[in-house]
Order: sequence, then structure tokens, then C-alpha cells
Amino acid sequence: MIHWPNYEPGGHRIQCPACGRGDRDKTLGLSIEVNGSGVAHCFRCDLVENYRPKQSACVVMSAQPCIKCMPSAAKRERLAGYARQLWAASKPLGGVGVAYLEARRCRVPPRDADLRWHPSLRHPCGYEGPAMVALVTDAMTAKPISLHRTWIRDDGRKADLEYPRLLLGDGHRKQGGVIRLWPDDAVTTGLGIAEGIETALSLAHGFTPVWALIDAGNLAAFPHFPGIETLMIGADNDPAGSKAAYTCAEQWALADREVTLVEVGHGA
Repeated sequence: MIHWPNYEPGGHRIQCPACGRGDRDKTLGLSIEVNGSGVAHCFRCDLVENYRPKQSACVVMSAQPCIKCMPSAAKRERLAGYARQLWAASKPLGGVGVAYLEARRCRVPPRDADLRWHPSLRHPCGYEGPAMVALVTDAMTAKPISLHRTWIRDDGRKADLEYPRLLLGDGHRKQGGVIRLWPDDAVTTGLGIAEGIETALSLAHGFTPVWALIDAGNLAAFPHFPGIETLMIGADNDPAGSKAAYTCAEQWALADREVTLVEVGHGA
């Protein structure tokens, strides 16, 4: 629960009461008007709260406003309708999407990759601009489970936002998901993997096909695929990324697969 009267009018960043991971984890944005009314939105879990103080209540009496946080949604097994519409409205990579990747020295994936771009996508903070839109699918079943969005510029930089990369909230699952930057029919006996889209597409200059696994947790737990005998792992140059890459490499090596691990730090 948010103690709204504790905050002055204006903008604030605080820990989310639903998904907060500590005092330094400030993913919830507050916007408070002079009259005390306000709105809150979490950029991670999409929690939304609206606050309207009672006209007759003083600040002391309204220290515990009657607001209920939205309950955590059950994990979805498929994309919500609005997510399917967004994916359908996104275009094969071109325009700013290609310019962004080329400026970051990434290999542009094939047109049938699960990576598209949108010329003017609205960010939860209100900003609108071009963005890459990636379809997240279950690694084993290939069923769509979420979308990953990255607001971008044509000079290779992300949009000037506090959170330029976002996964869908609203119960969409990330665990066990991958972004198929090359389609399944391109995957035969070898596969390259990395955490981020840009890291994977950097790896693709020397090895294809590649998939992006979104984060270190998914990389560490990447399952064995029948028929894949060679795995190329692009490790992020940070402690969590290195640990995840070595964990994945060890598991695949124990399964008697050929594993190559390279460091492909591509920045934020």
C-alpha cells in the first residue's frame, strides 16, 4: 500500500509494494497533483493505483488511504489480446530498427525472425517513439508467452528513458522464454545463445543461428534440445552473466554436447 500523504506534489520514484526487491529498487513512479490526487505505475509489474483524497479529510486522517493494490495476476499461458494486436501491428525490421542494429554493429536477423519494429510505440511513461518488438516464446514448445520492447534511436543508442527495455506485465511469463532471432527451421545441429538481443546479434557475425534468452536466469536454465550437438554461448561481461554462461555450459557439457563459451559484452 502506498502512503500517499507522505509525498509532496510532483514526481517521485519509490519501491513497488507489489514486486519491490529492496529499498534501492525504485520501479514505481508517482505523479501527485497539488490537490493531493495522484497516480502510480510500476514499470516492471504494471501495477497501477489511482488516489483521490476525501475532500473533508486532513493529511493526518488520510495517512492510511483506502486503496487496494491490484493482486498479482496468474501467469498467462498465452499472449493477451492487446499483445497479439501489438505484435501484428509491428513491422518486419527496417527503418530505425535496422539503423539501430547496424549502428551497434549487430547482424540484422532474417525477416522471419521473432524481432520486428514499431515506428511509434507508446512507453508507459507517456513517451512515444520507435521501438524494437520481440516475441518471447517458450523455449521448448515455441508458444508465444510475452513481448519484449526496446525503445531505440537510429544512432545505436536506446531512447533517453529510465527503462528503455520492458517486458509485458499483466501475468505474462518470462521464465523459460527465448527470442528466436532465427526461426526453428534454421536450427539444425548447432545453436548460439546469449542474454540480450544485441549481444546475440553481435555473436551472429561469427555463428548462426542465434537466440536471445532475455536474462541470466533463462540462460543458466536453458534446456537441452534433441539434435543440437553444438552450443555457442555468448557471455555478458558481468558477474551474473559469466556465472549463468558457465552454468549453462557445464550442464550441456555433462549432456555430452560440444560447448564453446565466448565473452561478448555488448553494453547496456
